[in-house]
Parts: sequence; C-alpha cells; structure tokens
Amino acid sequence: MTNIPQQQTETTSDDHLHEVYLALGSNLGNRQEMLDEAVRQIGCCIGKVIRRSSWIETEPWGFESSNRFLNGAVCCYTSHTPHEVLLLTQAIERDMGRKRKTDSHHGYSDRTIDIDILLYDDLRIDSAELVIPHPLMEERDFVMIPLHEILRKVL
Repeated sequence: MTNIPQQQTETTSDDHLHEVYLALGSNLGNRQEMLDEAVRQIGCCIGKVIRRSSWIETEPWGFESSNRFLNGAVCCYTSHTPHEVLLLTQAIERDMGRKRKTDSHHGYSDRTIDIDILLYDDLRIDSAELVIPHPLMEERDFVMIPLHEILRKVL
C-alpha cells in the first residue's frame, strides 16, 4: 500500500475534479506487472483512471542500457493539487522500489517504475519542483504515442 505524503502543499478551491495525464515506464523486473500495479495505485491514491494506453516497448532514452522499456500513459480525474499529485507519484515510485529520481547530478538510469506528470488541466507550472506541461514530452515518442492514443479514447 502506498504511503500517502502528509505534507499538504496547497488546497483545491472547490470539489472540481481535475484531468491529469501521466506517463509511465519500467525497464526492470516484470515490466507489465509493474505498470499494471502503478495504474492500480494511481487509481487508489490519485484518482479514478478514465483512460489507459496500450503498453509499448521502447529503447532507453538518454542513457545506455540493455533493458528495454515498457511505456504507456493514463488519464485520471483527481481532486489533488498538482504538487500533491507529484508527491503521490513519488510515493508510489518509492513503494514500488524506485531508488532515486533522475536529477542533474545522476542522469538517467534503469528503473522499476517511472511516473511523470505530463498535463494537469490546462495549467502551466514552472517551479523548481514541478514543470507542467512536461518540458521534454514532445521530444519523446515513448510519451507522445501513448498520450495521443488516450487523447482519442474513453474506457
């Protein structure tokens, strides 16, 4: 079970549900099981998953590895703020065995699970902790192909 962060970074102004698009990837362990479990935890902790792409197999991006990725995307409705969604995705990653998030000092590496916030309604955020829309998504076919798939379908 995911440990929900206790820190509240901001509050929502009403009961309106927000549409959030998330990218998922895994290249360690049973990749499909990891992605399926991440979707389950997203549904439990962040909000109802209303769309899910197919899983696609891709080469690593930004680093060398013999482990290919399975990637996909989901759309969910959430009452959480963008920063709360960030904290929740990080908690899911930790609970699923992710050792550290990519940063400028370490670069990209193999991972059990990676969850990135792509879009949150039509918001634009550019803070030290969070940038929405995701700044590199248009450069990554492994993000854009699943994202385009779920922009066109409803579960």
